[in-house]
Amino acid sequence: MNYNTSNSGSILKDIVLLAVRVFVGFAMLSHGFPKLQMLLAGGKIEFFDFMGLGPQISLILTVFAEFVCSILLILGLFTRVSLGFLIFTMGIAAFVVHGADPFEKREMALIYLCIYLLLMVAGAGKVSVDHMIERRKRASDW
Repeated sequence: MNYNTSNSGSILKDIVLLAVRVFVGFAMLSHGFPKLQMLLAGGKIEFFDFMGLGPQISLILTVFAEFVCSILLILGLFTRVSLGFLIFTMGIAAFVVHGADPFEKREMALIYLCIYLLLMVAGAGKVSVDHMIERRKRASDW
């Protein structure tokens, strides 16, 4: 049997990228959904006030990153743009919101940040909407 190791490595890479995107996307949704509920509840919002924007705007931006961008990450749609928002949000969480806290409080945000940085470098992979769009775009250019 003739195995093309570069092709099987590529397939494995794309499966792993899909698995990481889906897992970390759903994991972040578990943080973003309660914030979305808080935003939609209509009560007084008590949330970290980033750069003096006010707690409501800060919460809206966080919900956008943690909820909307996580869904886009799962789909592999606008992946790198979504990751930009998620990286920024996790950086703020780790170094500003929990900057004075012990490592245990910052650990989760730092883990997410590292995974998002890895995905930013690696891309969404071939099992993504981004790849399907790019493939169609290349086919229409012929």
